[in-house]
Amino acid sequence: MSHPHVHATHPALVARLKRAEGHLRHVIGMIEGHQPCLDIARQLAAVESAVTSAKRALIHDHIDHCLVHDAAETLDEMKAITKLL
Repeated sequence: MSHPHVHATHPALVARLKRAEGHLRHVIGMIEGHQPCLDIARQLAAVESAVTSAKRALIHDHIDHCLVHDAAETLDEMKAITKLL
């Protein structure tokens, strides 16, 4: 979709991503502070999980609210977005 749109879930999604952003900054600090690799890897896994969860929430919201166009356009968009899961 090329036109801008906002959903009720977007503010919560932004908040979730800002927390992940802060967490990622912390991980960078851990690396710069020469923390143990296992601790860093655990924290990176948590950041990755948070971002993946946000992506899935966005995609599910999109499927629920945006895919209401003509059938051919909807099918093409559905194929494109599911590649991101």
